[in-house]
Order: sequence, then structure tokens, then C-alpha cells
Amino acid sequence: MAVVIAIDAGTTGVRAIAFDRSGRAVASSYREFTQYFPRPGWVEHDAIEIWEAVQEVLGNLAAQLAEQRSADVVAIGITNQRETVVVWDRRTGEPRHRAIVWQDRRTAGTCDALRETGHLDLIRRKTGLVLDPYFSATKLGWLFTHGGVEPSAGTVFGTVDSWVLWNLTGGAVHATDPSNASRTLLYDIGSLAWDGDLCALFGVPEHVLPEVHPSSGRFGVTVEGVAGFGAGIPVSGIAGDQQAALFGQACFEPGMTKNTYGTGSFVLMNVGPSCPEPVEGLLTTVAWTIPATGSGASGELVTHYALEGAIFVTGAAVQWLRDGLGIIDSAAEIGPLAETVPDTGGVVLVPAFTGLGSPWWDPYARGTIVGITRGTTRAHLARAVVEAMAYQTRDVVEAMSAAAGSRIKGLRVDGGASVMPLLLQVQADQLGCEVSRPVVGETTALGAAYLAGLAEGFWDSLEDISDNWALDISMRPASDPANADRLYGQWRRAVDRARAWAAE
Repeated sequence: MAVVIAIDAGTTGVRAIAFDRSGRAVASSYREFTQYFPRPGWVEHDAIEIWEAVQEVLGNLAAQLAEQRSADVVAIGITNQRETVVVWDRRTGEPRHRAIVWQDRRTAGTCDALRETGHLDLIRRKTGLVLDPYFSATKLGWLFTHGGVEPSAGTVFGTVDSWVLWNLTGGAVHATDPSNASRTLLYDIGSLAWDGDLCALFGVPEHVLPEVHPSSGRFGVTVEGVAGFGAGIPVSGIAGDQQAALFGQACFEPGMTKNTYGTGSFVLMNVGPSCPEPVEGLLTTVAWTIPATGSGASGELVTHYALEGAIFVTGAAVQWLRDGLGIIDSAAEIGPLAETVPDTGGVVLVPAFTGLGSPWWDPYARGTIVGITRGTTRAHLARAVVEAMAYQTRDVVEAMSAAAGSRIKGLRVDGGASVMPLLLQVQADQLGCEVSRPVVGETTALGAAYLAGLAEGFWDSLEDISDNWALDISMRPASDPANADRLYGQWRRAVDRARAWAAE
């Protein structure tokens, strides 16, 4: 049986999954890696440990496939935590600093200074992004000015996909795709190229940047001994995790929208092949660049764009309940615990632990809990965390609806928290539309696999992929809209109290 392998290098761990032609996962392996918090607001990873995790999960996957006699690996796709900055030595492959993670806030002051000197309009117009420490450029600039990294000819930069690709190919390929490049603040999403003016603004020499190749297409081939697989396997698909999930959810038509509930949550709406003007409170990003299909399309490429709302903390709040407060022993407990109470008892929790993302873009917001009484229990806190996921999503969707001039007709969901029926019902009530979860929940990895498999002819067309999408469960609005609006109003009041808390 032939398979395509997806490597999903996420924020807290690495997963490898083998998919067959129907999009079914036939083997899977996962390993967590260490999170480092050297100072408040700083988040780092060890890039070597990430690569070791990739090798381990690939080795486990190779063993599983050997048992199934499914040794025909057609291609490998990569998807990754975006914006995270890795710098390494071009000759030795050794990292020159710990990776600075997308959640890291150390460059908030740099962003403030650039905004105050009038650079925001240029950045918004060229990149579709905002001035926020979330993105790569200020992190990379910090490494060169404060992190002891020399921007010499021997230094190279990449997001995590580039790091994994470099190692899979034995250092032969230093590249990324447009979906990841568009998250750096260094890439012009209109011209689809690195921008010299942006590089100069952020103090990033262009020679450190990877080449940008289409999201679906052969990047290179593996070298001998990559965790149990032989040499010569094509690495043929790359996309940032949220764009990969949009692809894996088969959201190929403009207006189709998905939300992934992971460490954070990311709402993406496909807006088609024309790059839109910046939208207040939202990001414009490259969804993917793939070969055009149809008669006369040989050699042509098509790029789709997406509007995105980036929510920094959703699943991470569940981890905080588990690891910080100790009120649950495992993440799986939160749904059943939250369902033991009919509501939050008036408690609202704003999980702005690392600031607020879309549509607020406030790096100085901080986590806030309001409405606590002597009757508040751990179940109320658990439900408040679940409901906060739905409220933050509504914040983003309302901004998207305003930009599009119409409300979304449905939301496709995935990610760890989407297993909770309570969350899906609250989400449907808050959005006033159907919320649908597919049978295959690992849509991020599946999207990377689809991109790689398309390049190698494992799947012939987007229609083949759409045919694979199958519904598992859907929720329709079930509560009084007036009550949903009342609860959302309480949420907005709590957000007002969380904003700008750490500004001084």
C-alpha cells in the first residue's frame, strides 16, 4: 500500500502520520519536546531537540509501516508552527541560538518604536500583517542585535519547516514556501518575493533568507538514514500549520472558513487568488501556491490568499489549568468537568497570558478572571476556559464578516479541543451558524500530505481531495440568540479590563 507521510512540527511536539489515498491515517507517532521560559514573556525551543523528535517519530512510523508491509512512501510533506525563528550555521548545521517561538513577546518595544516612527502603513500594505512581536522579523533582528548571533555569510535563517527540510535533505536545501514566508514581515505578499526595504527596516541581511518554492512541488529528497527511511524520498509539500489545515479541510473556494483549536486558535477564510487590501484587526496571508489544474495550465502556478484571525491562547489555557493550577490531571478532563455545571456562574476568563491577538493586537493585555464568588468551583473555571475559546472565535469571525460584508455560512473545525461537544455547541450558538467537524481530525498534517501527494501525482486534483472530506459531527445553533449576545457582551466587558494591563 502506498502512503504519503506528513511531518507536523507543532509548538509543543512533533507528529508524523502516514495517509493512504483515501486520506485515512494508517500509522502515527508523536513526541513532545521541551518549552523554555527564560524570562516572563519569553518562549524558546531547542532546535536540535525538535530535529531529534522528528527523527524519533519517523523511526516509529517506519517500524509501524514495516509491520503493515506499507513500505512504498510516495512523498513527505511538512507543516509547522509558524513565525518561530531558527538560525543555524550553514556549514555545520548547528543552531546559533535557541529558537525564538511565535508566542515570544520580547520585541514588543521594538514594534512600538516602529509604529511610532510611522512604518505601520508600509508593513500592512506589503505584508498584510501588523506590527506585533508574534512575527519573525523583530525576533530575527533581536538575535542579531542582542542575541549574540553574527549575520555573517555562514548564518542562515528559517522557520521550523526550513530547519526540518534542511536536515531531511542533509543540508542540501535551504527553502520555505509562500505560506511561511508570508508570516515573517519580510515578504511582499503582492509580488510574492522577499522585500529589500523590509529587510533593511528590520536589520535582516537578505543572504540569510531561504529560497521560496511553491507549497506543492518537489523541494528535495531525503538522505540515507533519516530515521529508518531510505534515501531519495521526495519532500514535495510545505505549508504553515494553519494554511495546511485550511487545505486539509478542503476549503478551496472563496468564503470557506475553518478554525483550528490548538495551543492557540486560528480562523482562516479563503479569499481567492486576488490579494485583498488590509483589513482592520485581521491578517492577510498567503494560503498556498500550487500548480494550476485544467487544460492549458501546464507550468502555471496559482496562489490563494486568506484572511486570518490569530488567537494566541486556547488549548494553552487548558494546559494552565492542568500544570499551573492543578485543577485537572489531564487535558481530556476539561470537557466532562465543564459539562457538570449548566453555566460559568458568572465567571469570565480572558486567557491573555501572552497578550491578545486578533482583532485586538494588544501585546500588553494580560490574563483576567472576573465574576468569582464563594460559589465558584473548578468546574466553573473549566467551563469559562471552554467558553473563552468560542468567544475569541466570535471576535475574529465578526471582524471577518464585517470585511466580507456578509456573515459566514458555516465553520469547519479541527484541533484537540474540537473533540468537545460542549465547545462545538457553544461555538454554534455564538456564531449563529453550523459548526462541522470532519472524520479525520488531523487536518493540519493531512493538508501537508495533500500538498506533497498532489506534487507527486498521488492525488490528481483538488476534486479528489474534496471527495475525501467526510463529516463526523455538526452542531447547529440551539440557544436563544439574545442570551448568546448577552453572554458575549459579558465577555467583551472582561476583555476591556484585560487590555493594556502591562503597558507600564
